[in-house]
This record gives sequence, C-alpha cells and structure tokens, in this order.
Amino acid sequence: IQQVFKQLFYMINAVALNNLLLRKDVCSWSTGMQLRFNISQLEEWLRGKNLQQSGAAQTLEPLIQAAQLLQLKKKTSEDAEAICTLCTSLTTQQIVKILNLYTPVNEFEERVTVAFIRNIQKHLQERNDPPQLLLDFKHMFPVLFPFSPSAITMDSIHLPASLNLDFLNKV
Repeated sequence: IQQVFKQLFYMINAVALNNLLLRKDVCSWSTGMQLRFNISQLEEWLRGKNLQQSGAAQTLEPLIQAAQLLQLKKKTSEDAEAICTLCTSLTTQQIVKILNLYTPVNEFEERVTVAFIRNIQKHLQERNDPPQLLLDFKHMFPVLFPFSPSAITMDSIHLPASLNLDFLNKV
C-alpha cells in the first residue's frame, strides 16, 4: 500500500509541476497559495492513514518548492539567495522557467525582472542539474517485496515423483 501511494503521489507531483512549467496562466502568487494548501491537505491525509514512512510526501517536494517559489518575494539579491537555498529539488531550468512565466494577478504584484532572473542563474551556475525541464510522469519506482522466511525447513519438503525433478539432490 505504501509503495502504491508513493507512486501515485509522484504522478500527482509530476503532472502538476509539468502543468505549472507549461502554463503561464497558473504561475501566480494565488496559485502558489492554492497549491500549498492542497499539498498540506494531501500530507494531512497521509498522516491520518499512517503512511508517513511511505515516501509519498517526499515525492511532492519539487511541487512544494515550486509553490513556495511562487509565493516568495522576487526583487533583491537576498531574495535570490533565499530562492537558491530553498529550491534544492527544482533544477535551475525549472526555477528560471517558473520565474519567466510568473504573471501578476493584481496591481500589488510585479513581474520578475530580467536582472533578477540573471542573478538567480549566476547563483545556480555551479549546480550540476540534468538538462530536462519536465518531469517524467511515467517514471515507475521499483516494487519491493519484503522477505518473510518460512518456518518449514528444506529437508522436510517432499517432492512428488510426478514433477520429474530427479536431478535435484538433498544436501
């Protein structure tokens, strides 16, 4: 059950983040607030079902950071440093794309300046990020089956002759 929910939450993360990276109309402060609220509801549900150790919440980390990026101030050099420190699960390309797509929804917000984005790129140039922008939502985590040792010993097993396994020898 834990592995199923980890996979499901990864898919939610990938599809939501990819939509955020491809749609200018959703890159705003209010979307960041809505995303963070919805993610907290998912995290609360995981806690309620005792699935904290499943790793499902950790798969949402890029989406959480993208939501926080939409909510942070984006003006000063200190803001740029804070963004670089916070957004460790996002690639440089994803951070820059979200900042480029950021669209103010009211007169109190401002567009992100080109100088600020260049400052972010300068701060993140040492990162060794993969060149991909979008997440692979078809990625599958390996399924792990727990080992449960049997109480039956091997020397107590009788192999029927009809199986034609005469080549097997008891040691």
